[in-house]
Amino acid sequence: MSVRERKFFVGGNWKMNGSYESIEAILKFLTEGNISHDTEVVVAPPSAYLAHVRQKLPNNISVAAQNCYKCNKGAFTGEISPSMVKDVGAEWVILGHSERRNVFGESNELIGEKVGAALEEGLKVIACIGEKLSERESGQTNSVVQEQLAAMAAHIKDWSRVVIAYEPVWAIGTGRTATPEQAQEVHAFLRKWLSDNVSLSISQQTRIIYGGSVNAANCRDLAAQGDVDGSLVGGASLKPDFVTIANACQ
Repeated sequence: MSVRERKFFVGGNWKMNGSYESIEAILKFLTEGNISHDTEVVVAPPSAYLAHVRQKLPNNISVAAQNCYKCNKGAFTGEISPSMVKDVGAEWVILGHSERRNVFGESNELIGEKVGAALEEGLKVIACIGEKLSERESGQTNSVVQEQLAAMAAHIKDWSRVVIAYEPVWAIGTGRTATPEQAQEVHAFLRKWLSDNVSLSISQQTRIIYGGSVNAANCRDLAAQGDVDGSLVGGASLKPDFVTIANACQ
């Protein structure tokens, strides 16, 4: 199955950015930007603005939470549950982002449990994996991403509701981007892992997107790779350039 048979997917992770005023400008370019119908677009505002963004955006753009916990309720101060994400109208959640792993110390095991809980609640998941610079330089990229993916795969029953995001930690917010060839190499490895450990059909159908300093200048070269099915965008998702990235498959 080629990249064009897997619907192109672009996610915008706003991270801890936004106010009602600044979000209005983002909603304006998203609504008026003439985004291709060939692209599935999902944006992830901070949890405080999830309901507001969902109410304001047209239905052809989906909304994701940036995180959720593995339980639907309880004494977990500061957390947001899968059922809460769903209740405010969001359809997706980003899990396993490198900042959750490396800033907040989330383990592979916890992330796997969170993926399972989100899917059980009916959410769709952008499941993030990626290696640190030291791990790439020591030749550990494949072993790291395979371990991270396996921890999540153990909790996934319905792969049709999962998008895998390969985000090398050394390329997130640094201005450094994996070359299209580097991205393709890891994506092809991940697809083979799915074929060997899940099924051939799942490996062919599952979208694997790239994240890490994606911008309007490099998005088309990345999208041209056979196993790169889209992008997960950070800082550029706050700017009109995001529309250009969303249309990179054209």
